[in-house]
Amino acid sequence: MTSMYYDKDADLSVLQPKKIAVLGYGSQGHAHALNLSDSGMNVRVADRKGSKAWEQAKNDGLELGTVDEVSQWADVIMVLLPDQYQKEVYDSQIAPHLKPGDTLAFAHGFNIHFKQIVPPSEVNVMMIAPKGPGHLVRRTYQDGKGVPCLFAVHQDPSGETKALALAWARGIGGTRAGVIETTFKDETETDLFGEQAVLCGGSAELIKAGFETLVEAGYPPELAYFECLHEMKLIVDLYYEGGLSLMNYSVSDTAEYGGMTRGSRIITDETRAEMKKMLEDVQSGAFAREWIEENAQGQPRMQQLRAATRSHGIEEVGARLRPMMSWLNRPEEPREDEE
Repeated sequence: MTSMYYDKDADLSVLQPKKIAVLGYGSQGHAHALNLSDSGMNVRVADRKGSKAWEQAKNDGLELGTVDEVSQWADVIMVLLPDQYQKEVYDSQIAPHLKPGDTLAFAHGFNIHFKQIVPPSEVNVMMIAPKGPGHLVRRTYQDGKGVPCLFAVHQDPSGETKALALAWARGIGGTRAGVIETTFKDETETDLFGEQAVLCGGSAELIKAGFETLVEAGYPPELAYFECLHEMKLIVDLYYEGGLSLMNYSVSDTAEYGGMTRGSRIITDETRAEMKKMLEDVQSGAFAREWIEENAQGQPRMQQLRAATRSHGIEEVGARLRPMMSWLNRPEEPREDEE
């Protein structure tokens, strides 16, 4: 059984004397910085001068500086930049300012686990990873609640890194919901596998395949869109709220029986074997090496795949149908320096 920690297990006083730098004011960055500030912590934010994120942080009343400036000032540095930029920024603007006893923090273990970033042995290294997007981390905190978090300690020369991680989790509201202790390895490998096999890769391919099957059989693409993409939210919300059992309870008996008797024809033994291969690629570092090389080359394959997704028929149909749905919240432009 994993250990769970709550407010009573976390002491904010261990973090209050620290000078805290939050690098990046994107989805997670703005939530961590604002929640910690509201919890009485001494926080400064780093982002690109003149960027939208810089102006937003300024408007939110936070102290700002460059990565160099806040890294030199801080005792605790939380790196909330995209994975592919962290090593370069660390090498050039963070590492030169690290002192014995400083603490380096992350919300995802990729660069530490795959040794893209190797901090000095005299520096604490910890992770606090909310299991929800930044806007939810911020909103639930303001509502007096919180988003569950994972935390891990990678290096602990000071002997207080676990206490610092729990204090950080409490400062952003995580211990109100519950915080689970893990390792950088387990968080990184399960996160990458989940994204690839289920959340981003598997679900998108399933939706596209269902849409294509109906359209190729002569059904109107609008119907295919509603059945294979639009209604997915209903099902996912039920999963989220009460697991598989609530979903089965909530849908019609026809849908429940059809799903339970036919779903295994889609997720076959061959599919499960491919999932195991995907997990092996994550565990061995093969995926990490591929992604690092993709970025070194300027993301040529990423750009091709993005273009292919934008040109898929389901995207054209969705663009026509979604304006009919007045209840939808129009998505914001992606924040700069998203994590």
